[in-house]
Amino acid sequence: MAIRIKTAKEISVLQECGKRLAAILKALQEKARPGTATGEIDLLAQNLIRDAGGIAVFRGYRVEDSPPYPASICTSINDEVVHGIPRPDTYLREGDILAIDIGMAWPRESAKEFPSYQGRPLVTDTAVSFSIGNSTRESDRLLRGTKEALWEGIDEVKSGKRVGDLSARIQKKLTEYGFGIVKGLAGHGVGYELHEDPLIPNYGKAGTGPLLKTGMVLAIEPMATLGKGDVRLDRDGWTFQTIDGSASAHFEHTVVLTPNGTLVLTMI
Repeated sequence: MAIRIKTAKEISVLQECGKRLAAILKALQEKARPGTATGEIDLLAQNLIRDAGGIAVFRGYRVEDSPPYPASICTSINDEVVHGIPRPDTYLREGDILAIDIGMAWPRESAKEFPSYQGRPLVTDTAVSFSIGNSTRESDRLLRGTKEALWEGIDEVKSGKRVGDLSARIQKKLTEYGFGIVKGLAGHGVGYELHEDPLIPNYGKAGTGPLLKTGMVLAIEPMATLGKGDVRLDRDGWTFQTIDGSASAHFEHTVVLTPNGTLVLTMI
């Protein structure tokens, strides 16, 4: 699949989509407390996406032979790296590390939400990890280092750079912290679809990979562990867990490269 460049009008739609998605994610974080079921957080996400005029792009999504994804968000706890399925009987506990991953296509009805735009709904994607209640020194370090790696990668998004430049920068930061790097999962292009080219690994060699150009929209998402980076797929067909049981963290922003620099779309 070729890398798909977005127009100025599409970027303005993505900015509004990302801003609304960031506000939704903030509300979901506030909902996450000890004793809260992850299924409750998913229900809130479903309602907030609808009220924002968007479409929950995770729900029903399929990858190869996987079953359709059954929820509007991913809620991954502790050793679950990504794609954890929210459930009505999975309750958050004090000290858990929770990663919430959410994607939205917007606007659902362009005539109502964005009258000057007549195209298809466009997608942004974002994720955050945080401690539930009290945290430990190690969990704080994991969260801090993985978030720093995200911003290191974003800092490399410049015209003339290559995907390998930001991958190498992310790898360098995660390695400095001594974290395991999850190599089987990666960031990606986004916009017309949830997953587009280019693939953006969290490790790599500077100066390699596709050239970054104005109009490219990227979902950058470092994933790290306190142990090794090896993961396995759960029997549910979606949840990736660390093989050694170590805690993990995941952060993500959607960014766009414009003539005036890089914009982080999924921030309020």
